[in-house]
Amino acid sequence: MNVSFLRQCIFVSYRNKRFYNSISQRQIYKCLFSKTNYSVSYASGNENGAYFSSLNHCKRLYSEDNRPTNASAKKLPPLMDFPQLTWPSFLKTVKNFLLVTFIIRPYFDAEFSLPDFNVGSKKAVAVVSKKLANGEIASLKGLVTSDIIPTLEKGVALMTSSQREQLGVNEEDIYFSFPYQIGVIFNDEESAVQKRFVEITMVYHCLKGLAIMKARGEEPPINMGMLPEYQSRISICNYRFIREFTKGVDGDWTINFLNHFRPVDNM
Repeated sequence: MNVSFLRQCIFVSYRNKRFYNSISQRQIYKCLFSKTNYSVSYASGNENGAYFSSLNHCKRLYSEDNRPTNASAKKLPPLMDFPQLTWPSFLKTVKNFLLVTFIIRPYFDAEFSLPDFNVGSKKAVAVVSKKLANGEIASLKGLVTSDIIPTLEKGVALMTSSQREQLGVNEEDIYFSFPYQIGVIFNDEESAVQKRFVEITMVYHCLKGLAIMKARGEEPPINMGMLPEYQSRISICNYRFIREFTKGVDGDWTINFLNHFRPVDNM
């Protein structure tokens, strides 16, 4: 039973101490989850009016303020503390193009391609998200940076099984993705060689069950974000990838930030 509910209920009931002592937790539960008309059931005796009033006050407190609704139970809590990114930024898109064209390709990786990176990153999102959904946090080693694993463990531990299930993403369910921001990091601290890193923050729009729809020859409507039957199936994933490009280092892309959220939860 909700602790805050009990405290409020006890506070109200305590107005009549002798009466309060006579109320058992079993009776409170019975009142909470029964449709019985307690004004009739406890109509005999002078104190039963207080009995009826107190129990129904408890019921009202619980049903209106403390009983979790379906919406709150299904709402996806954040895995990490980071602003929710949904749509591209024009200025950042221009900056991304300039960084790729004049910095990354000439000096870091001549074969780097954003479209190819986008395709590969979707596969990574599918693998990582399914491990999160299954609670396999330890197996994320090598896929995500070690510093975020404790945060992910804590975030997943606080989720219900239905909330964890929402984390799993199939690659084919991603219908829109784009690089939100690209950053180049230079680190000269305590090293004879200048360390160089590239970070790419990606945004993925997902519709659970999209692959099945397409297999049946169906296409989701353009305005699906406004339709209740689709809103609960739409989620957005923010993943930030990092790779070291220091001379002599053969680095791999790993994830140093990630988050999942549903736009419907913010409505």
